[in-house]
Amino acid sequence: MATRTVTFEFKRQASPEAAAVWEKFELEWRPGMNVVSAMMEIARNPVTADGRPTTPIAYDSNCLEEICGSCAMRINGKARMACSALVDNLEQPIKVEPLTKFPLVRDLQVDRSVLFENLMRVKAWVPVDGTYDLGSGPRVYPQEQEANYPLSNCISCCCCMEVCPQFNDVTGFVGAATIAQVKLFNNHPTGKVYKEERLRALAGDGGIQECGFAQNCVEVCPKQIPLTNAISDVGRDVVAQKIKDWLKS
Repeated sequence: MATRTVTFEFKRQASPEAAAVWEKFELEWRPGMNVVSAMMEIARNPVTADGRPTTPIAYDSNCLEEICGSCAMRINGKARMACSALVDNLEQPIKVEPLTKFPLVRDLQVDRSVLFENLMRVKAWVPVDGTYDLGSGPRVYPQEQEANYPLSNCISCCCCMEVCPQFNDVTGFVGAATIAQVKLFNNHPTGKVYKEERLRALAGDGGIQECGFAQNCVEVCPKQIPLTNAISDVGRDVVAQKIKDWLKS
């Protein structure tokens, strides 16, 4: 009985300055196989389909259950998580390459620090003074928790930024993930202390006005976060804040 095989093609680059090459691998099929498990198998025996020894593929991963967001890459031309990309659901040869809108580190590894810089820019956190006991925090009712919970599911994978036509070096757009976190923290009874500062940050260059509402972000998000709703709501709040600041000036 013939052994069932799976064919992969990986785009590889030893460094940002090195030339990109494609390497082909053939692996024995296993039930429940995903892209990450395939790369782990290649690491055990890094030999290409034509029998040429090579090196293990460099990539990021951690949780293997679509929680950490680190294994985001392009699989058959689509930005997605490698841990949840099941081989049985993918057309072969399965072509895997790094995200294209972030600085390359090596092979499938990219530097996504721009997202965290944007989150710092909008103060995406709840301010807490840990020098003394503040007592119980403000009550958050179940209805509010239910409304805000989807926004808290962001895993910082950057898939939304990868597919956004407005996220590029020209616009400097912060991206949907950052805007959604602004809504999350502005809705929090403690986090809203920075509400005006967050809205002002999104009113400047690279802010919410750069969004073209292509809605690619909400289509690709692996956690089904209501990104376009968040963008609409925050856009309204940004305009209201600008009017408020204008009236005060």
